[in-house]
Order: sequence, then structure tokens, then C-alpha cells
Amino acid sequence: MTLSFTVDSTTQIPPFEQLRSQIADAVRDGRMTAGERLPTVRQLAENAGVAAGTVARAYRELEAAGVVETRGRNGTFVSFDADAERREVQRAAVAYADLVRSSSIDPEEGLRIVAAALSRPD
Repeated sequence: MTLSFTVDSTTQIPPFEQLRSQIADAVRDGRMTAGERLPTVRQLAENAGVAAGTVARAYRELEAAGVVETRGRNGTFVSFDADAERREVQRAAVAYADLVRSSSIDPEEGLRIVAAALSRPD
């Protein structure tokens, strides 16, 4: 799913803050998940109709808050959780989602498989 982030030029809220809050909200409510790559600074700036520095500031603020991490030339990604156990589960979930996407299994079936595995007795 591709999300669209926009800037409203009629509001008093600075453009970088509008982008920062939209991205943070998308991470918080699960529309963006750990390990997911964000658009490049240049790409988001062009799509939102703002300067690249505006997007860069939003990304810096998100990184300082631990919401995203920048991996140099590889891009900016939604951060994995700071808690080691939760981070391990997130990484496994991303790997499983990638496996389901690359197979002929329907995503809904992939979710049912996980639900069944979680509900089985130890």
C-alpha cells in the first residue's frame, strides 16, 4: 500500500510538522510497519509540493523521536521497537509477510495461518 502525505498551505502548522505528524500517525496506527521504507526526501518533496529541506527536517525530527531510522544511501525506514524481544517478533513478522507476498498464498490466508499457530496449545 502506498500512502500519500500532503501539506495544507492554508494552515498555520509548518509544512515539516504536517509531514512529521502524518508519518508518525501512520506508524502509530499501523498503516506503516517496522522495516517499511519511506519515500526518498526528493520523492516526498516532489509529491507534497515542498522543498527537500522541509522533508529532511521532518525525517530528522522523526529519527530523533525513534520513529524512523536512516540507513545512509539505503534510505529511511520505520524503526523496529527498542525492546529486543518485541524487535525480534517484528523482524520475524516482516520476514513472514515477505514470504507470504512472494508465494501464491492469499494474504488473508497468511493471517489465518498465523492466528491458528498463535491459538494452538504449547
